[in-house]
Amino acid sequence: MAEKIVIIGASDFQDPLIRKAKEKGYETHVFAWKDGAVGEKTADYFYPVSITEKEKILEICRELRPAGIASIGSDLAVVTVNYLAEQLGLRGNGPENTRLATNKYEMRRAFAAHGDPSPRFRLIREENQEWEELTEGLRYPLIVKPADRSGSRGITKLDGPEGLAEAAKAAMDYSFLHQAVIEEYMQGEEFSVEFISYEGRHHFLAMTRKFTTGAPHFIETGHVQPAGVEQAVAERVKQVVSHALDTLHVVWGASHAEVMIDSQGQVSIVEIGARMGGDCIGSDLVPLSTGYDFVGMVVDIACGKPLRLERGPHHREARIRFVCGPEDLERFRKIAAAGEEQVVRVSAIEPFDGHQVVDSSTRYGYMITVKD
Repeated sequence: MAEKIVIIGASDFQDPLIRKAKEKGYETHVFAWKDGAVGEKTADYFYPVSITEKEKILEICRELRPAGIASIGSDLAVVTVNYLAEQLGLRGNGPENTRLATNKYEMRRAFAAHGDPSPRFRLIREENQEWEELTEGLRYPLIVKPADRSGSRGITKLDGPEGLAEAAKAAMDYSFLHQAVIEEYMQGEEFSVEFISYEGRHHFLAMTRKFTTGAPHFIETGHVQPAGVEQAVAERVKQVVSHALDTLHVVWGASHAEVMIDSQGQVSIVEIGARMGGDCIGSDLVPLSTGYDFVGMVVDIACGKPLRLERGPHHREARIRFVCGPEDLERFRKIAAAGEEQVVRVSAIEPFDGHQVVDSSTRYGYMITVKD
């Protein structure tokens, strides 16, 4: 009889995890709100239960007796994964990691206490009204963002006090806690960093250069690996992120760090998720550009297996581009026709209905390519 794995989430970004677990011989039991997501069809067993209903999922899991609990690319899922793993005696990062890694205010406090380089910050609650007092001691420009969301949701850059109340309200509206963080804007180029952790030891896998729409909302428009930074800077990034993973009590599994590197090569931490990066970074770009089976590692670690850091065939470069409007789709066609990049996958492209792209979830689709 096949061992069982419970997967939290069924979206397009979770589907590689479901498929990889099945490839490894596991019987997949997937929990998510029923909305027609691809994982509903690829899972062996699908349960129309919201990923936030921890107790209901736990009750089912006690009967299933899975070998592991896993999810990729979702901060919200981390809460449930850690809770279930602890309750069932499986590998997980525990409640302290949940507290620190899924709340940006608690994360900033932990970084400040442990000497991890990050900006000065304040917490915004619904009762905050004295905005000048709240920002006292902070240097503009400032970033306002929800305390507990990912995917570029509710982020605003402010060059001065004007618009602070509106930005704070928008961020709190996105937040499940109805809280936001205001912090000093970090100058430089933004990158993301993928690690895999095993028994508290952190292993670097890849560094990604990020492209965004820029101010005021910084919606991600693409990613490329390798990042193309100097070796000395890359080593500094590895040291900073590895130390910060200890701060966040990351012991097992994937992590996705976002860092800023200034013109002097100084590294600051934007935030870190105790899970694989979304946007196909971990599931597609890492194996394409490094040969590491990142998703396979997540499955193995969650299910009690040893870590296997083995590299297979890979490409010189892997890239994902997102569709934010019709002009991007036309650019895709030109890239494919030019033949300099090999098209690996094009997602389903949503109809161009004129909606504004305000965060990652409202983009129309994507294309993944490689170069040799």
